[in-house]
Amino acid sequence: MAKKQETGGLAALKADLKAQQFRRLYLFYGEERYLLEHYLALLQKKLLDGPAQDFNYHRFPQGSAELQTLTDAVESVPMMAEHTLVQVDDLDLSKLSESFRDGLTALLSDIPDYCTVVFIFDTVPYKVDGRQKKFKAALEQGLAVEFARQSQRDLTAWIRKHALAAGKDISDKACEYLTFRTGGAMTTLASELDKLTAYAAGHEITMQDIDAVVIPVLDAQVFDMTDAIAAGNFAKALEVLHLLLSMQQEPIPILAAIGSQMRRLYYARVCLNAGKGDGALGELIKTATGRAPHPYVLSKTVSAARRLSDGFCRRAVKLCMEADWQMKSSGDDPARILELLLLTLREEARRG
Repeated sequence: MAKKQETGGLAALKADLKAQQFRRLYLFYGEERYLLEHYLALLQKKLLDGPAQDFNYHRFPQGSAELQTLTDAVESVPMMAEHTLVQVDDLDLSKLSESFRDGLTALLSDIPDYCTVVFIFDTVPYKVDGRQKKFKAALEQGLAVEFARQSQRDLTAWIRKHALAAGKDISDKACEYLTFRTGGAMTTLASELDKLTAYAAGHEITMQDIDAVVIPVLDAQVFDMTDAIAAGNFAKALEVLHLLLSMQQEPIPILAAIGSQMRRLYYARVCLNAGKGDGALGELIKTATGRAPHPYVLSKTVSAARRLSDGFCRRAVKLCMEADWQMKSSGDDPARILELLLLTLREEARRG
């Protein structure tokens, strides 16, 4: 019979791996795909060690799981080994038929001791209707592990560890800049770190190296644009916009990112007027958006807001809202709307 679910998520999974005492059911989900794949690989290595590992590993890609074949896999006795592993990818729990859900409930409630079942939720959410009490109870006998985005502190330690392993070093400030330019996803960071350690001429990876090698995510590129606006460099802002459009970036996400930064600048002005700094702004942004801002964005936003007036920040937010309405409701060229927005912001900046 499966063990009762324990709290602790990732910490509990690490303890299972260390003790080599595995649960019958795991549910893996979360934004950080790198960590999910890392711990899934560790689990596979621990459970499937032996000459017949392919025979003892049953994987159901998205859309392929059927109740009977899944039951056959779970009940399949291991060959020349102690364990089997059944992996089910992106099974949408909210769209199961009643018969499938009832059958799956019975199956998960009595997984054989030799079998471990792992549900992977990547493109579909891990979400169970609370009204389906028996099904929910069956799932809760396993361990749900959320692989969340890592904090800047954890990412800095991880980046430095990988850089040092390649014979390089990197400062905390450069780590912060790197996570901003890449979006902070560890899969992307791992790839960019490989390029950086090969490219950097000196022992230390610099911010100049990052600018030379790393392909910035959309938010980082739009931040370059809004930072240029705050600095009064509208030629640079238009240059970035035209580059994004030439790369086939969609105008609506570009406008959304511009609007987000203009709101952050307005929040920063509110905090500065109240005699408060980065900490208060971070809390205000987190309250407004549900997510703490990146430390690099926070620092640069406060610095930029010091150069801008209250009136400009208020008008900039309003102009972004008007551009959003125009883009979504009129037949005007979206690229032209973005260009006109930047030109209007330039005039508003001159007004102060």
